[in-house]
Amino acid sequence: EKLWVFTTRADTIMGVTFCAVAAEHPLATYAARNNPALAVFIDECKRGSVMEADIATMEKKGMPTGLSVTHPFTGEPVPVWVGNYVLMGYGEGAVMAVPAHDERDFHFARKYRLPIRQVIGIPDEPFSTDAWQEWYADKERGGCVNSGKYDGLGYAAAIDAIAADLKAKGLGDKQVTWRLRDWGISRQRYWGCPIPIIHCATCGDVPVPDKDLPVVLPEDCVPDGSGNPLNKRADFVNCACPKCGAAARRETDTMDTFVDSSWYYARFASQRRADVMLDREADYWMPVDQYIGGIEHAILHLLYSRFWSKVMRDVQLVSYDEPFTRLLTQGMVLNEIFFRKPESGRVTYYNPADIELTFDDKGQRGGAVLKSDGQPVESGGIGTMSKSKNNGIDPQALIEQYGADTARLFTMFAAPPEMTLEWSDASVEGAFRFLKRLWNFSYENRVFIEKGSMPIHVDWADVSAEHKDARRDLHSALRQANHDFDKRQFNTVVSAAMKMLNVLERTPTATKVEGHRKIQPVYQALVTEGLGILLRLLSPITPHLCHHLWRELDFGDDILIAPWPQVDEAALERDTIEMVVQVNGKLRGRIAVPAMASDAQIRDLAHADEGVQKHTAGKSVKKVIIVPGKLVNIVLL
Repeated sequence: EKLWVFTTRADTIMGVTFCAVAAEHPLATYAARNNPALAVFIDECKRGSVMEADIATMEKKGMPTGLSVTHPFTGEPVPVWVGNYVLMGYGEGAVMAVPAHDERDFHFARKYRLPIRQVIGIPDEPFSTDAWQEWYADKERGGCVNSGKYDGLGYAAAIDAIAADLKAKGLGDKQVTWRLRDWGISRQRYWGCPIPIIHCATCGDVPVPDKDLPVVLPEDCVPDGSGNPLNKRADFVNCACPKCGAAARRETDTMDTFVDSSWYYARFASQRRADVMLDREADYWMPVDQYIGGIEHAILHLLYSRFWSKVMRDVQLVSYDEPFTRLLTQGMVLNEIFFRKPESGRVTYYNPADIELTFDDKGQRGGAVLKSDGQPVESGGIGTMSKSKNNGIDPQALIEQYGADTARLFTMFAAPPEMTLEWSDASVEGAFRFLKRLWNFSYENRVFIEKGSMPIHVDWADVSAEHKDARRDLHSALRQANHDFDKRQFNTVVSAAMKMLNVLERTPTATKVEGHRKIQPVYQALVTEGLGILLRLLSPITPHLCHHLWRELDFGDDILIAPWPQVDEAALERDTIEMVVQVNGKLRGRIAVPAMASDAQIRDLAHADEGVQKHTAGKSVKKVIIVPGKLVNIVLL
């Protein structure tokens, strides 16, 4: 017989070293007939959780069946194990295990001393079975190695080739698998979308006729905890059957709230029509360019929204297939938890804003007290902001104290958007200080800004090294920030803006002329260009401040219609480049070389460095390795 497996990584098939089946798999049952220990293990597995979230965190256990299957390409025997992490409801209830490129299989193989065979490689990335590395599972950068005829193929090409070869052998093919289950949408509650069904003793379940839609809920029900109040409303429940006219009963269950929230975005795009669910204006605006939501949306809301969009497409309400183009799953915001736990009764949680911390003589934190009564409270450490723990921060209070732009800047700078963010009052103050610095610098230099944002003509090739370096640093930071915007790494965009302000603040402003100091035209050009770049770069993050300064400095009327700043590649060019010099791989010096220097010139400069000479004196050089623009490695005999 054949052991069928489903895999999304057919490109790794040459790295299979064992197969694992679920406890309910017929092969496991067959193997356990004369193996009492295996039968006990299988029974233990069956009693465990089948929730994927639980399986992801539980200890991976397995037991060999004593059986083996044959690899479809190599003909080698592949041992079969029973694994507690294999689900019978997923695929065929069996997996091909590739320990070198699946973290779960890797730890399983290490635990039971099973072979680990690398079949995916990335140049300059060494592979080791000592510890798992994230790149082992990277299907985007990796290519097949140690895989015979498939060597050198990338992920997609390898899957196509392997699928074709398996199909030719009658041993496999590409297949789309669906893991959807039925969606039970009925809820025993009052306030929700009514289910438009009428129950008739003669006709059965009858849909409410279109002319009677929508079913409107009574608005004077009072939920008292004794069940669905609709059941007690005869004026809502009692009705006539649309088919036979006999007395009937209206459905009192309402729909899951996800039915309400799975298509609201399309309705937003159809505001002009109140007489239809959607109109074709939705096709103009949809799909949504960027979806931002918490991790709790990743399964339910996104799944239901896609389902609902396809339903609307199938009934020709809309023409698009997918509701969202891009997804960003935002991280959670963390804050300290404070509470009191009485000897009896419920724990009471207190908001951090109502807590005062105490410190000893050395400035070390001691305890914490409630401001209102001065009595101590306990700390529960850092946890996700939630209503139940009362550790949230009111944005309005922050906005009133610092302004909305400070709140935005802090949240963008504190962590990448997909990572958790730990709240810090000190960091909020730091964000506020940066914006004050930007404001003050703009005000102090307002007289130097060339009107209309057009800098005075400057031959940048003929300015001082300090001003060249400053302009290079500005455009280097801009290039990095533009790259980070594309990757939605907004924290490093803020870092780039801070670097720009630092550059502008330290740039020489004046030169001595006959005993007096005179503002240099190059400084005027640099500050005009630099502030123009900086304000546009920050405007998506701190829109109020940047828009106001843009107008005050007379760059234009509206920063929103200003062109996005572009990197001047000429500004990034260097006359000299600093290179690291190593001797036998160890850092021994740094040298400045002309940007267009030949390898021979670089070698001469490296050998002439005083620090290098100390380690090469009297020794023979085997070879000199030059990595352009980065380093020189002198290898001694």
